[in-house]
Amino acid sequence: MKSNAGKPRIKWYRTPISAADLARLNQRSDARGWLQTLSFLAVLLISGGAAWVAVGRAHWIVVLGLIYLHGSLYAFLVNGFHELCHKSVFKTGALNIIFRNIFSFLGWFNHVSFWASHQAHHRYTLHPPDDLEVVLPVKLTLRSYLGFAFINPRGFVLRMKSVLLMCFGIIDSEWERALFPPEAVEQRRALFNWARLMLLGHLLIAAVSLALGWWMLPILLTLAPFYGGGFQYLLNEAQHIGLADEVTDYRINTRTIILNPVLGFLYWQMHYHIEHHMYAAVPCYHLAELHELIKHDLPHCPRGISGTWRQVIPILRRQRREPGYQFVPELP
Repeated sequence: MKSNAGKPRIKWYRTPISAADLARLNQRSDARGWLQTLSFLAVLLISGGAAWVAVGRAHWIVVLGLIYLHGSLYAFLVNGFHELCHKSVFKTGALNIIFRNIFSFLGWFNHVSFWASHQAHHRYTLHPPDDLEVVLPVKLTLRSYLGFAFINPRGFVLRMKSVLLMCFGIIDSEWERALFPPEAVEQRRALFNWARLMLLGHLLIAAVSLALGWWMLPILLTLAPFYGGGFQYLLNEAQHIGLADEVTDYRINTRTIILNPVLGFLYWQMHYHIEHHMYAAVPCYHLAELHELIKHDLPHCPRGISGTWRQVIPILRRQRREPGYQFVPELP
């Protein structure tokens, strides 16, 4: 894996909190982890089950609507996967790994690749070339958004291409080649083996579905990451879009937004994103409390999806006119 040995660590600004508060907030809970994880999986089971039951019993428009709803909820799987990769959901380490692998498989995510990239993202947030997980400015068009919002064939093709190449020991991404150079033999082996396991598992699902006539199963599992993602995209993309890179203050390169409890649950509390970057070891279910402790030191936090994008869209329009423009929020 890519080594940053010898690189000076960035001295990030973090809103000061007491050692006692931080120790309390860093505490993981198996009970809270089970509640969040099983509740989220139950939501996907209900949405998928509703679509399954509706086939042959409801009008095809209703069936398509339920499938789309399932895809919209399934898109938030990546946020649970992200938290499980941080190993902060459960106190018991093995539970984080078990559910990380389950979420990884269900979402076609390679946890080996993601965690290598995400560690760099946290250490060097928006400082290329050490962080290429998020690169600013983000160019978002209506056409590109609609690809996420409804059916995403391009995403499916790119994901399958990457998985297939990794099955043959080939890395086609410049960023992943930097993270996993040829000398990182063990890490590359783990990367490729997970791709093989994931592909084999989904092929098995397809084979069983074909044999038993369960044609809805691969639609609700294997293909679910590739439709209905527009709602989650509006939340996830808001984390850094339009802000400044190569700064040392998370309040300037990261955005916290205020959501209602239902969306916060689905999003695994990642709307508290400045808080997550400042104190990445704090479990998602403690981020609201962390927000209350440090909100006096944060810039304005837009409320809801509409409030967030009313802030973001003018920034993107100005960046089209002035490619070098970066929005810097007013700090307290």
